[in-house]
Amino acid sequence: MAAAKTIRVRQTGSSTRRPPEQAATLKGLGLGRIGRERELEDTPSVRGMIRKVAHLIEVVE
Repeated sequence: MAAAKTIRVRQTGSSTRRPPEQAATLKGLGLGRIGRERELEDTPSVRGMIRKVAHLIEVVE
C-alpha cells in the first residue's frame, strides 16, 4: 500500500474575533495557536477546510 499523501499547514492568524465556524474549523485541523503546524492527509474534506480558513493559515512546502 502506498503512503498517503500529506499536506503541511501552519496557522498564521488568530481565531479571536472570528466567526465560531472558523474557530471550529481551525480546531478540526488540529490548530489553535499562531505558529502551530500540522501534517494532514491530503483529502477533499481537508482541502475544503483549508479553503474555509485560508486567510488564517498557510500551506508549507
